[in-house]
Amino acid sequence: MAIGQRAVTPTAGRVFRRSLFWVGAAVFIMIIGIISVGLAGTKAAGVALSSTNAAPGGAMAVAEVLKQHGVEVTATDSLTQTKAAIIDPSNTTVVIYDPNLYLDATQLKEAVGLASTVVLVDPGFVELRTVAPGTAQAGIVTGDLTAGCSLPAAKKAGTIAGGGNGYRVTDSSLDATACFGSGDHVFSLIQLERSSGSLVLLGATDALTNEHVVERGNAALALNLLGSQNQLVWYLPTPRDLPAAESQDLGSLTPGWVIPVMVLLVVVFIVAAVWRGRRLGPLVIENLPVTVRASETMRGRARLYERSSSRLRALDALRIGAIGRLAAQCGLPRAATVYDVIAAVASVTGRQVADVRRLLVDDLPQTDRELVALSDALLVLERDVARALRP
Repeated sequence: MAIGQRAVTPTAGRVFRRSLFWVGAAVFIMIIGIISVGLAGTKAAGVALSSTNAAPGGAMAVAEVLKQHGVEVTATDSLTQTKAAIIDPSNTTVVIYDPNLYLDATQLKEAVGLASTVVLVDPGFVELRTVAPGTAQAGIVTGDLTAGCSLPAAKKAGTIAGGGNGYRVTDSSLDATACFGSGDHVFSLIQLERSSGSLVLLGATDALTNEHVVERGNAALALNLLGSQNQLVWYLPTPRDLPAAESQDLGSLTPGWVIPVMVLLVVVFIVAAVWRGRRLGPLVIENLPVTVRASETMRGRARLYERSSSRLRALDALRIGAIGRLAAQCGLPRAATVYDVIAAVASVTGRQVADVRRLLVDDLPQTDRELVALSDALLVLERDVARALRP
């Protein structure tokens, strides 16, 4: 039966050729995706102002030069790790850069009190209000900036290439030294003297980056400001500093009215189902308006084949039925192929295998006369098989 349908069933080769375009398109998209991911990975900026980041926005150059000058540089990413890294607070400088505000007010106050010198890089409004209430943000500062103060690190730098935020001193009672002014009392560096040591507000972040550290006096400012002590702790807060949230189950997160409403909805659904649900009774046989005989269906189908000149389709239908009946007469299983049926019929009737194959598979009717002749030949073949197998 599979051979009889060979003309209308696509072969594996044809299916493969049809699929070549889509397979090629899928492979092309995968290659583009892999290349895009690779290029994105090579352009990764890393963590900004990290002492271990060699990208343009990192600060690895400053850290490595400080190490070569005998300064012990330690990179930390949590307040607990920072406190453990500090050996002698009086001889330690701590750099804090927290652009994502992972530290709350209590943690920030504790962090700026860990060492005698603390450099708070690019502090925002919340950080200034918490640890430096007498100062305020004053916008972006660009261009070359001159020291203009007596701070040793600033005097050695002379002029720096600006690039960062500016700050103002709003409380004149503060013991503050402001450097690198850009006009209108806006400065890129302010050092506040406290009882526990010095707090430096550094807005000129470009002075620390690998990309701009070699411009003007940026390197001198970074090295002298961060290398004044024997130990430098480079602290970049991370989500590890966030307080651990208490584990909560679904019930604790659900409002109190949700469960009663859900119970009420379930009860309403059950009541409505009982009230309006269908009652399943005995099966009822529906009387059809018209009863069509099998012979009429056969004749109608034959007329359609005749009108469209579908001789091969009509013969295929006759062959499929004949092959199924012949297989049953010969006692073959349902999974038997056309070849099995042809071989069994030939052995039972004594006909040649090629003759049986032509009748069941190969012969193609060109006229209605040939179609009728092949139909009659199928009937004769079935009768011969029945006579041969009749006890």
